[in-house]
Amino acid sequence: MKSSKSKSFEEADVSRIIEMAWEDRTPFEAIETEYGLAEKQVIALMRKQMKASSFKMWRKRVSGRKTKHLTQRGFTVGRFVCPTQRLR
Repeated sequence: MKSSKSKSFEEADVSRIIEMAWEDRTPFEAIETEYGLAEKQVIALMRKQMKASSFKMWRKRVSGRKTKHLTQRGFTVGRFVCPTQRLR
């Protein structure tokens, strides 16, 4: 885990942070826990690493999305399993 003061990430870490930021059900708090980046720092990283059009599309998607913030989630954290799904 990286400390919040360390802004230098390996390419694989940057790629994973971007991937987590794009995922609908991955909250910003999970990124902060794993990489030490607050929401504003993730936004700055995304702005720096992405094309302007991609960044704008991402911001439009993420803005106001309740699943990106743990305190606003209306469901419990966990994986969904359909009742008819076979369990191994």
